[in-house]
Amino acid sequence: MHFGQLKRREFITLLGGAATAWPLAARAQQAGRLPTIGLLGGDASVWRSWTAVFVARLRELGWIEDRTVAIEYRWSEGRLERIAEVAAEFVRLKVDVILTNNISTPTMKQATSVIPIVFVLGNDPVGVSTQQTETASKALGLLRDIVPRLGRVPILANTGNPSAVRQAHEVQGAANALGLESVALEIRRAEDIAPAFATLNVHTDALNIVQDALITANVVRIMTFALTARLPTIFHSREFVSFGGLMSYGPSYPAQFRRAADLVDKILRGAKPGDIPVEQPTKFDLVINLITAKALGITIPSNVLALADEVIE
Repeated sequence: MHFGQLKRREFITLLGGAATAWPLAARAQQAGRLPTIGLLGGDASVWRSWTAVFVARLRELGWIEDRTVAIEYRWSEGRLERIAEVAAEFVRLKVDVILTNNISTPTMKQATSVIPIVFVLGNDPVGVSTQQTETASKALGLLRDIVPRLGRVPILANTGNPSAVRQAHEVQGAANALGLESVALEIRRAEDIAPAFATLNVHTDALNIVQDALITANVVRIMTFALTARLPTIFHSREFVSFGGLMSYGPSYPAQFRRAADLVDKILRGAKPGDIPVEQPTKFDLVINLITAKALGITIPSNVLALADEVIE
């Protein structure tokens, strides 16, 4: 989760302009409107399952959508220029708090020094998180247990996304440490996907996919290419395994969104953002798609299945 991966002084700088002793909810209500959350996600079809968890947790905390709190949903759909548009819109709407991902946070910060920003689904924007590297290493170790004679694992990543580039470097470092060959398949737009797959050769054993909004918007196309090439794929969240990926290992996104609701609740009730402790993910999930495994002729070892948090079959 992002919260623990900003240095504390940067986290305070990011949010400190909104610190106030007067609860934001009270200010919003006095202005004759519901306290409002501006929510900017990537692809709506994937984010909806996560935002449902966010909304459900808000309800548990006393915030009922459209009754005691309003949520303005916006989606970037993989278009970076869309982020600046939404940031400006949230400023015009005078939302009370913004929830987004780490790729959008710098743009949001440029747009406002007043509105508190909470972000999820990210790694350290100023350096490599040791925890992220360890997660990549464990994921590749599990993949090696699943795929016999695993040797060459290219990484598909959107090089137009700095966060995706950092994650790809972490995966590549983890692969090298495990003695795996890893090369980057670079894409920047949907039209780059087919040429990227065309560069793969018969010696490719699996494909590691770095998720971002561009990948999400084109996941069906990517999985069609991967399955046609009979390539096992590894992601870092469960939602993509449901599209036909072989496995995922990484922080639980629903758990992150549930925790994000806790932080938004604190901010709306008047907590100073700079006083909220920074956090890192505590729950990690291993998900395996047995349907895909069968289609690829792969037998999942019983010891790996025993470790799985979820098996799709």
